[in-house]
Formats: sequence, structure tokens, C-alpha cells
Amino acid sequence: MASSDFKVPYQRTGFVPFAESLNGRLAMLGFVIAIATEALSGEGILGQLGLG
Repeated sequence: MASSDFKVPYQRTGFVPFAESLNGRLAMLGFVIAIATEALSGEGILGQLGLG
């Protein structure tokens, strides 16, 4: 069975395509927010968290 044949609309947990796309989108959003706050504040991510 190919990965594109995976069509179970009720399954939303585990390593399913929906969860993987959501995880990827949230990671991209977090990366953009991290870069934006670094550009606005002038400090790195660790400096903002008080670790560096």
C-alpha cells in the first residue's frame, strides 16, 4: 500500500499524514517567529530565554 493510498478520515493521532503536516507547519511557524523576535529585539534566542 502506497503512502498516498492512506485515506482514513477519522484517524487524527499517531504518525498519520495529518499529524505530520500539522507538525511541519507548526515548526515552520515557530522558526519564523524565532527569527522575527531575534530581529526585533537584537538578542539571540538563547539570550531572550536568559540562557546565553
